[in-house]
Amino acid sequence: MRVMETERLVLRRFADDDVDALVELDSDPSVMRFITGGRATPRAEVEQEILPAFLRHYARWPGWGFFAAEEIASGAFLGWFHLRPSEGDPDDLVELGYRLRRSAWGKGYATEGASALIGYAFGLGARRVYATTMAANVASRRVLEKAGLRFVRSFHQPWPYRIDGEEKGDVEYALLRTEWDAS
Repeated sequence: MRVMETERLVLRRFADDDVDALVELDSDPSVMRFITGGRATPRAEVEQEILPAFLRHYARWPGWGFFAAEEIASGAFLGWFHLRPSEGDPDDLVELGYRLRRSAWGKGYATEGASALIGYAFGLGARRVYATTMAANVASRRVLEKAGLRFVRSFHQPWPYRIDGEEKGDVEYALLRTEWDAS
């Protein structure tokens, strides 16, 4: 089911037949560098845990969730974006995230999708949209800034894998609905 279109992207809900695309995405060490230190996600984990969790979000939080990103021109799967409340947060506090194929990097897709989803979130009644990334992930930080989020804080969180740059910690960016309305 299509959620939205941007100039170059279709964002749609995931379906059971998206397993291969997710496995391929999570098999690229460059894509997984700041997530698992470059380790691939096993197919069984995608099939039994990750994709089912993506699908459960649609029922739990209508309007929020994980969205497959496809290029309009080619129909190619580019990756995904998510917009969802984190466990324990109120429904109007939503986290933005994304993971794109390396072939989509540097073309503005991350900024385009993130910007569209920020507007979408505020249209659904979000009070605050935030995103986190590793401080060392300069490219992701630039995307968040270009999408309109503002630096909030630095912090350290434990990572289950050794990741280059983890000693620099993590950063949070956010935007309030009132800031969005004023801009």
